[in-house]
Amino acid sequence: MRLCAAALILVLAASFTYGQAPANETTTQEPLEAAVIHVNTLTGDSFDRLVNLLRVFKASVQADSQLRTIVVYAPKDVVAQMKRVIAELDTPGSDAAIGRNIEMTLTLLRCSQKAPASGAKLPDDMESVAKQLRAATQYKDIQLWDTIPLRLQEGKETSETMELPGTADPLLHQPTVVSLRLDPEAATRKGEGWSVRFRRVSLDFRIPVVTGTFSDGSKPQFTYQNVGLDTSGDFVEGQKTVLGKISGVESDSTIFAVVSLKVLQ
Repeated sequence: MRLCAAALILVLAASFTYGQAPANETTTQEPLEAAVIHVNTLTGDSFDRLVNLLRVFKASVQADSQLRTIVVYAPKDVVAQMKRVIAELDTPGSDAAIGRNIEMTLTLLRCSQKAPASGAKLPDDMESVAKQLRAATQYKDIQLWDTIPLRLQEGKETSETMELPGTADPLLHQPTVVSLRLDPEAATRKGEGWSVRFRRVSLDFRIPVVTGTFSDGSKPQFTYQNVGLDTSGDFVEGQKTVLGKISGVESDSTIFAVVSLKVLQ
């Protein structure tokens, strides 16, 4: 009788244990949703850095830099967090936008329709540019005006004002002032080299121009002429790009600005 009672107790205990839910039972997983997020500012390397930062969410992410689009597949709250991060970083000057250092050289060529004058020889790396300008324009006398070395950073606008040599008039000892605004939006790997997309390249010159002389023959009278260039575009590492001519300096002359750059690894 005692044996039967003990067996009954064991059976009841086993039944009770079997009927209970396991203590570590997995809760219901939150439904996943897909979201398409458009990136407005970042491109190239900056876009890739943004996508890389999203790995912290351990969500399914597909990105297309050409479409500037990121597609995520994750729980609703995770998608919301990812959208907030992208909105914060998808701005000029953010941690994702500021990237590689860029060495850029801006070469200014003073070009005239007059017959070539005897003067300093152009640097070897500018001879090919001068040859193309002579073939494509009416300017025959092409001389180096100045060379400006610049250090830029991807995703960060740089503004700088400096003095350049003055006009061709030897009696006028007044410098030309140039204000630069350069905005390298993104650096993108192109095969073995790089291409840098500039949102803006702005050159504003304040050039002294002789208007006459005093009766006693002393220092000539002059005024300042404001001319400039505002453009944008992609510049390829290792190539020289002529931005365009800056007219209005003198009646028969103009300035051509030539860009060359190198992206630092």
